[in-house]
Amino acid sequence: MFTSRFVSLSICLMGLAAVSFGEDQFTERNPPYRLQSGDTIEVQYRYTPEFNGTASVQPGGFINLALIGDLQVQGMTVAEAQSAIVEKATVRLNHPEVTVLLKDYVHPYFVVAGEVGHPGRFEMHGDVTAMEAVAISGGFKDSSKHSQVVLVRKYNKEFAEVTVLDMKSMINPKGIAEDPVLRPGDMLVVPQNTVSKMERYVRWAGVAMLGLAVLP
Repeated sequence: MFTSRFVSLSICLMGLAAVSFGEDQFTERNPPYRLQSGDTIEVQYRYTPEFNGTASVQPGGFINLALIGDLQVQGMTVAEAQSAIVEKATVRLNHPEVTVLLKDYVHPYFVVAGEVGHPGRFEMHGDVTAMEAVAISGGFKDSSKHSQVVLVRKYNKEFAEVTVLDMKSMINPKGIAEDPVLRPGDMLVVPQNTVSKMERYVRWAGVAMLGLAVLP
């Protein structure tokens, strides 16, 4: 079952700072996909195909294309990137018609950290529940506190939402219905000890650092 209280990750999240905000301050419930480092886009010009090309988003967030040169696109939707390319192309072309396609992207993944057999980052192929994610990561260690597994989910660019899962109860037939399906980018943290009270929202930068710490 989901527990109604939110707990401090000071033990298993290495002192991650927490901040509380009202529900109305967050609006990105189901945000559109935004370009990130490693993605590849294809740019097609309707009337000047000689400028067509593909570009990968570099670690700094830039792409480099014929005609327009460097352009910062990280964090943009594909539609926003298309508008930005059109704006730059207008300097040299008269009313350009541009189509931008997402050709390749960073594949969806989840992270499992803490007291499991093989903590790390795993690609997501179809729906994966929290219990399945723990199994994929090697299962609970004897030292794990699996009645207080922490699900950290990115809420927007700055904050993540924290929920505590009683995965011990999910092992029973009555509790299996409470096993949540993970979303891309979710992190499960399996603590060794009982953790204390915390706020509902934490800053995403600190969570991302923890995710990097468990990657192979």
